[in-house]
Amino acid sequence: MNNGRNMRFDDQMSDHEALMWNIEKDPWLNPSGAAIVILDKPIDVDQFRRRIRFGVSEIPRLREKVAPGLGRISPPTWVPDPEFDLDYHIREIRLAEPGTDRRLLDLAALLYEDPLDRTRPLWRFVAISGLADGRGALWTMMHHTVADGMGQLRMAEMFQELGPDEKLPPVVDLEAIIAAAAGDTGDAGSENPTAGLVDGASRALGHVVRRQLGVARRIVGEVSMWPADPRRARDSVSGVVHLARSTIGQMTGSANEVAGGSPLWDTRSRRRHLEALTIRLDEVKSAAKRHHATVNDIYVAGLVEGTVAYHARRGVEVEAFNTSFVLSTRTDDAVGGNSFTPVPVQVSGRRMPIGERIADVRTRIAAAKADVMETGGITSLSGVINLLPTSVVTQVVRDQAARIDFATSNLRGAAIPLYVSGAKVLHNIPMGPIAGTAANITMLSYNGVLDIGMFIDPVAIDDPPDFRECVEMAFATITGPN
Repeated sequence: MNNGRNMRFDDQMSDHEALMWNIEKDPWLNPSGAAIVILDKPIDVDQFRRRIRFGVSEIPRLREKVAPGLGRISPPTWVPDPEFDLDYHIREIRLAEPGTDRRLLDLAALLYEDPLDRTRPLWRFVAISGLADGRGALWTMMHHTVADGMGQLRMAEMFQELGPDEKLPPVVDLEAIIAAAAGDTGDAGSENPTAGLVDGASRALGHVVRRQLGVARRIVGEVSMWPADPRRARDSVSGVVHLARSTIGQMTGSANEVAGGSPLWDTRSRRRHLEALTIRLDEVKSAAKRHHATVNDIYVAGLVEGTVAYHARRGVEVEAFNTSFVLSTRTDDAVGGNSFTPVPVQVSGRRMPIGERIADVRTRIAAAKADVMETGGITSLSGVINLLPTSVVTQVVRDQAARIDFATSNLRGAAIPLYVSGAKVLHNIPMGPIAGTAANITMLSYNGVLDIGMFIDPVAIDDPPDFRECVEMAFATITGPN
């Protein structure tokens, strides 16, 4: 399937992408996203390889690796990988008998714990056979610096089809394309290695100069208008103070109304467990309409209600839970790239009627979104944060992530059936990065359903199946007759 989308890939990481790349030096903060696609039968691997081979020829980022910047003063860059090996990125596994869904989800979590090689292009596919009832699966993983959730969904169009017998792409000489790209950059072995260092230093210094000049230009332009409008000066200073307080509050949690957080989920580990849940999109839309809310409001309210129920089963009352959602800042339909900012929000842990729960969540999300839209949130500080020692940044990020009970994300997928190399897609179970939180819960719409991937740290949430059951019951209550 090829929608003729534009490509959105720069030669240099943005400050926000560089921050994600740097903090991954602490493996607890792995920012990669993954998914397990469940199919009605195993894929035709030869056909799949041909589609990916063509996709790699069309999307340069898939055959590029990361080259470090100059010290900490510039972000890393992307360069062709002259040793690119398609066989390394596409693998096959047969699920051990019996090929249950539980075994598939456990395999998906285990595959995730094997990190991407930071010296190669940052993606991997695993074709899986041996599922019960003759089904198949495809596990996918891509580093967050390549693209955010929406960017990755659009990249997936390179191997998705609208029917089981869609025409194959043309055969391409991928090796020649890779050799030509490496030769153009001198990455395959330059006669003058100093030239690459000088060029890198030049780009690094140029990045710093542009960033500082941009800041200086904005300050000078603003200050020059103060004599003619004294009130503007007062408002500007007040705005800066508000920005600083708000951003620091987001980083430290001091902006929260109370000292929230689950006492049951205060331990973290690198272990991973995946649970999956599917609900009907039309039922969620109906509930949203009844409560004058959005689909995302209903989604987060269901997760909060399930979290409250999980704690109630254990006789634990929590004043408030700390969660987060992803605010997309995309304004295009291009392939790849990152345009998002994480938004922390505290929600009430008290028991309350469903209507009151949804209203509470809707109000809190709207307030948090408005605050981040004004300040820019953590993303706006990425360039400054990147100048700090990595050990300091990773410790701060891990400390703040440990305060989050669960992170959420909501992605819009295809509204029609899709196929992968002859196999029909039944479900898409997303696996969002946990990165030090107790769980990342991501919802992806597809063909009339909402597939929810509950990617859990089982040391923090020590009974994942029960948590899943609590959330499922919460959604049943919200979408049921009121």
